[in-house]
Amino acid sequence: MRSPNRAALAALVAEATVDCYNDSECVTGFYTMLDEHLELPFQTSLLGTEVTVSGIDLADEHIAVICARGRSRQRIPILDLPLPTPPPAGAQWIEAYRHWLRYVRA
Repeated sequence: MRSPNRAALAALVAEATVDCYNDSECVTGFYTMLDEHLELPFQTSLLGTEVTVSGIDLADEHIAVICARGRSRQRIPILDLPLPTPPPAGAQWIEAYRHWLRYVRA
């Protein structure tokens, strides 16, 4: 799967943020789309270590993923998550959230 182009990202942003009146509501909109569309669990490499992304979480007005390795668990901001190749189904919503934070919300 290739990264979506700007027009596709704009359409995803519009879909996630429809009827949102502030940034907090927009983040919740993206969380909802990720919860519905991101295929979990999936494997990725984080700081050279293979981890399993087992969930997503909404806290303090940002989205985080729950990464697991063995019995250890850690939440990291979804913005810091390196995506595997190929990315999991629904990863376009991560790209749309990143796009919104960089270009739309700014």
